[in-house]
Amino acid sequence: MAAGTRIAVLRERASGETRVSATPETVRKLIALGAAVCVEAGAGLPSSIADADYLAAGAETGSAAQVLAKADIVFGVQAPDPALLEGVTPGAWIVGALDPFGAPSRIEAYAAAGLEALAMEFMPRITRAQSMDILSSQSNLAGYKAVLVAANLYGRAFPMMMTAAGTVSAARVFVMGVGVAGLQAIATARRLGAQVSATDVRSATKEQILSLGAKPIFVESLGIEGEGSGGYASEMSEEYQRAQAELVSGHLAKQDIVITTALIPGRAAPRLISDAQIAAMKPGSVIFDLAAPQGGNVEGCVADDVVERHGVRIAGYSNTPAHLPADASALFARNLFNFVSAFWDKYLGRPVLDEEIGGAIRLTQGGRVVHPRLTA
Repeated sequence: MAAGTRIAVLRERASGETRVSATPETVRKLIALGAAVCVEAGAGLPSSIADADYLAAGAETGSAAQVLAKADIVFGVQAPDPALLEGVTPGAWIVGALDPFGAPSRIEAYAAAGLEALAMEFMPRITRAQSMDILSSQSNLAGYKAVLVAANLYGRAFPMMMTAAGTVSAARVFVMGVGVAGLQAIATARRLGAQVSATDVRSATKEQILSLGAKPIFVESLGIEGEGSGGYASEMSEEYQRAQAELVSGHLAKQDIVITTALIPGRAAPRLISDAQIAAMKPGSVIFDLAAPQGGNVEGCVADDVVERHGVRIAGYSNTPAHLPADASALFARNLFNFVSAFWDKYLGRPVLDEEIGGAIRLTQGGRVVHPRLTA
């Protein structure tokens, strides 16, 4: 990777993908660092960014082949097809959400081509990497969108309304899983006027739920379990699992809208709601399953479809952030810029990774797959 680093920004080719990995704002910032930026023609159109906007920001535009010629870094939202990268110089970086568990053959192809694949979804959850965390930025928007979609499917109003014709009761919203998406879902439902409750397996989230004005649903009599190291969930005792399941089942039956958010990287989504629990819910209720891309938290969920079971509508998108393309692109692009700029060496004219972050996100190097999670 030589001085005068060239960054290629590709048009996304995955079905339903509307985001783009650089915006005119981040193009200007990358150029200010000393990079040259080349954007594939039409890359920003699904996010309402015209080629002229990139040109005005100082980028070049061209075909995929022109953009990739002599590229040192290739930006993508989703992993580009290895066949598209045939002319890219060995040693070039491929940076984006690369889905290493879902498409291992693609990662092997990057290695065979001598490319250095950097999976941004593997970014460590440490303070200095927060501004580079694509999972957090995109999950935030996903939690917001989930509530809006559920509100649209729900046949009633969200807030309590007192009118001359009578009172309309506030909707009851239950959020299952209080990570970034869950917290945003709570905040959004509260802003719309709903009565909100939430649950999680981690004790630290109880205070977060309360801070947003929602009601925490936990098994108090046995003490809250499930808190692992680093804020991640740990295995709960069988007694606690039974008590939590009974509590949640009883609570679900009273809810109008449920948002599920539980995802485990590299594994099928955990089942949170069974068909029997759906059957106990009120007709007209709505469930939005943010884990739909990984099989769903809800039995019977079908990504990108609205399924009705026992009078309850179940929805979930395969790519929820893509339904907010302008904002999702802006945040994703800033994550990539923050990543590159944090390691930019002004004397070498390129980014140089350290081991803490480089070792965490590097999938391939020197013709081999090197990440321990992929080689174990």
